[in-house]
Amino acid sequence: MKLLHIDSSIQGKGSASRELTREIVARWVAERPDTEVTYLDLAAQELPHLSQKSLVRADELEATRNAEALEQFLAADAIVIGAPVYNFTIPSQLKAWIDRITVAGKTFTYTANGPQGLAGGKEVVVAVARGGVRAPDASGNLASRT
Repeated sequence: MKLLHIDSSIQGKGSASRELTREIVARWVAERPDTEVTYLDLAAQELPHLSQKSLVRADELEATRNAEALEQFLAADAIVIGAPVYNFTIPSQLKAWIDRITVAGKTFTYTANGPQGLAGGKEVVVAVARGGVRAPDASGNLASRT
C-alpha cells in the first residue's frame, strides 16, 4: 500500500490542516503497517503556477517536476490532502499540484458524455481546515453578517 501525504498550508507548525493530516496518516499506518508513505509539502516545494511554458513543456526542469507529481499521484493507492481554506478557497500551491495531475490521457479522458476519470480505485481523504479570528459571540455564519 502506497500513501501520498500532501500538505499545502503556509502556516507551518501552527497549521490545523497539517495537524489533521499527521493524525490521519498516523492512524492509517497504525491500521495498515505495510503502508509506504511519501510526503509532499507544497508550501516548501512549490510548483509554479500553470503557464504556457508548462503546457508546451518548454522548460525542462518544470516538465520534470510535472512528471514527478503525476507519477507520485498515479503510484499512490491512497492520498491524504491537507487543504486549508484561505480567502474562501484552497491555497494556490494545492491548485498548482492539481493542475499537474489533471492530464488528459493519464488521469482522465474526454468522452461523448464529458470527461471521465482514469485514476479510479484510490482512497482520497481531504482534511479541510478553516479559521480566523472572530469575536466570541460571532456565529461564523457569513450570510447573517452585515
